[in-house]
Amino acid sequence: MQNRHLFEYAIIRVVPRVEREEFINVGVILFCAKQKFLKCIFEVNLTRLAAFACEVEAEVIQSNLSSIEKICCGGKEAGAIGQLDLASRFRWLTATRSTVVQASKVHPGFCSNADETLNELFNKMVL
Repeated sequence: MQNRHLFEYAIIRVVPRVEREEFINVGVILFCAKQKFLKCIFEVNLTRLAAFACEVEAEVIQSNLSSIEKICCGGKEAGAIGQLDLASRFRWLTATRSTVVQASKVHPGFCSNADETLNELFNKMVL
């Protein structure tokens, strides 16, 4: 039997009007401590975004998502947050915010391969 490890994930959402609480899922961020894994996948359907929230600038969304990706990867390019350990970066990325790009509540699960699980969640929750 394969080893299964605890993982946590959150859905990355675009929330054009925070007060209305309407959103589009655009990505997934997954953290697995045992596998030393922190990664995100995102894809913005520009046609869907324009139909849902024409006032939102796609370039701003892409920039915010790129920042999330940099923080997941860590390093100096990601600034002070990128210097933190994996768990701290995940907690920072998934903290509650009132911004256009937000993370859902964190959900747990068990996996044997964090990368495969990330792709499965992305296909199920975003595409």
